[in-house]
Amino acid sequence: MKKTLLRRGFAALLAPLLALTAISCSGTGPETDILIYGATSGGLAAAIQARRMGKTVVVLDPGTHIGGLTTGGLSWTDIGNKIVVGGIAREFYQRIKKKYEDPKVWTSETRDEYFERRKGPNAKNEDAMWTFEPKVARALYSEMLAEAGVKVIQKARLDLSPGKGVVKENGRIKAIVLEGGTRYEAKMFIDATYEGDLMGMAGVSYAIGRENNSDYKETWNGSQPNHFHYHQFPEGANVDPYVVKGKPESGLLPIIDPTGPGEEGKGDKRIQAYCYRMCLTNDPKNRLPIEKPAGYDEKDHELLLRFAETGKYHEPSSKYDPIPNMKTDTNNHGAVSTDYMGADWSYPEAGYAEREKINKRHEVYQKGYMWTLQNSPRVPAKLREYYKQWGLPKDEFTENGGWPTQLYIREARRMIGALVMTEHHVMAREIVEDSVGMGAYGMDSHNVQRYVTKAGFVRNEGNVQVGGFPPYPVGYRAITPKKDQASNLLVPVALSATHIAYGSIRMEPVFMVLGQSAATAAALAIDANQAVQDVPYPKLRERLLADKQVLEAPAALSKGDIDPRQLEGTVIDSQFAELTPAWKGSRAHKPTLGPSYFDDMDARDGKARAQFTVKMEKAGRYRVKLLYPPFAKQATNVPVQISGGGKTYQATVNQRQPADWLGTYDLPAEFTVTVTNQGTNGAVAVDGLQIAPAQ
Repeated sequence: MKKTLLRRGFAALLAPLLALTAISCSGTGPETDILIYGATSGGLAAAIQARRMGKTVVVLDPGTHIGGLTTGGLSWTDIGNKIVVGGIAREFYQRIKKKYEDPKVWTSETRDEYFERRKGPNAKNEDAMWTFEPKVARALYSEMLAEAGVKVIQKARLDLSPGKGVVKENGRIKAIVLEGGTRYEAKMFIDATYEGDLMGMAGVSYAIGRENNSDYKETWNGSQPNHFHYHQFPEGANVDPYVVKGKPESGLLPIIDPTGPGEEGKGDKRIQAYCYRMCLTNDPKNRLPIEKPAGYDEKDHELLLRFAETGKYHEPSSKYDPIPNMKTDTNNHGAVSTDYMGADWSYPEAGYAEREKINKRHEVYQKGYMWTLQNSPRVPAKLREYYKQWGLPKDEFTENGGWPTQLYIREARRMIGALVMTEHHVMAREIVEDSVGMGAYGMDSHNVQRYVTKAGFVRNEGNVQVGGFPPYPVGYRAITPKKDQASNLLVPVALSATHIAYGSIRMEPVFMVLGQSAATAAALAIDANQAVQDVPYPKLRERLLADKQVLEAPAALSKGDIDPRQLEGTVIDSQFAELTPAWKGSRAHKPTLGPSYFDDMDARDGKARAQFTVKMEKAGRYRVKLLYPPFAKQATNVPVQISGGGKTYQATVNQRQPADWLGTYDLPAEFTVTVTNQGTNGAVAVDGLQIAPAQ
């Protein structure tokens, strides 16, 4: 009886998928109100919203996978503060929770066993559930599409030949043309692809890779070789990069860039590494072995083997995030892992054939990575035994032997719209007034390259993880092109943001939120017969709020333990300091001015520098205080320099003690206060600066 119940539960999940089939895209497509290109999570949310607003919709997808990464293995949802996820996105995660309230869905463990196993922030009493199996997410999307009356036309590939894929008249897109000549006309278009293909073919400006830090006065953009972030070879793990150890003439091992790393802070065309978010299981009843892939070359994994042989390989269970039924969402972690650095650089503007080769190359690499860890005698026995327990689930991605059908496109093209979101928006130095959704994740860029250091060892570059900020609004102008480039196009996925800001925005729930907002704007533009850039924001905002979108974060999320209004004089939060990339956002200690402060992670290397520019009404004698949360491991000798009017004062702060006035100084109306970790004997924290007149 138990087996019968399990089979019925599984069939009930898969039934809606039968309605989703590839539809022939030969002939002439119908005219529609809104055409959505890309069946990603953002595209599906847009389609559902458009239908709910009474508009006709055509969804075209160049592939055969629907739901993007949400159904493609990214099942441990990345978002940050979930309170700002609203609208259709929250409805999706609420319905996921409802799915898992059915005992028949639990085939390898009970619901209680799962929540005990995961021991994470996703409590059972939340209104939504943020971890799930890919097949459950796919089934739910199919249900929601069927309810809305949306069909996805698959294998409908935009013609990427120059001048052929998009027909424009007077700055508007009139039609798109697929390979084979099929033409689709619409009043409004939404590019919901990760690649930004429609946007790019429409002649809209876009960026690929990293901007110069100087372009937008950012700190964490461009090349970052001088700063230690994460997913790096640890100290002492000196891995030789050459085919024959110690012999440069033998050539570099695969995926090491001989031209890297580039100049500090300078932009380049390198993009975040891609990978597959593997769904794995250690349930013997549901486990397929990971076979040695065709095309396997041990040379592709020589760095992995040399790293494992150092004895400093990262904790193997890292990022094997538990999802229901004894499965995982397995992501990149550590110096050598699933990210295939440098293998994706040509992907954003590549044709379909080249992209397929890149996809396959990633699959072979990643399967080979797992097979090597499970089988190579050069991998320490303890690591081998850990990895041998994992295989592919029999009941996931059944059409592809258990392997995910969506590569994780972390970034490709990024539109350059009327508003470019930057790190200043993420950190609330600048706040947009036309919010259409909220970002809530830290600035997160995966590594982009491997290079050889001057000492002759391999090193990763490009990873940046800076967080601790409250949720922030994403502006409507960031999902609309410049009006003269396309007046009836919205781009909620490959939106307008710098490399580092996109690293925060690029989360699946945010794409759903922005997809819904894009469809709402498109519908309003149709009703008013106007360009998307001319949709009145108050009217858009009213409808978004009516549809339960969240457009601002609760005020409490932006507050700290210290009320700056209660402090004497002028107070400047650390977010307004000029920072070097060495700082990391932190919430580890209190009290703080805002929700977080900056910490040098006890680096003691002189690379962490924070400079406050102070502008007072007039010159005078002022007291200066550096604000920070004191704790036992802080440095007792933090150097502070106060400069202005040709004078320089030096002070030293003991950060194990509560903050106190550094002294009283004769200062001009404008001066600077600089904090570094040069020669420090512990961690350094910077939360803000307080300036008050002399007593």
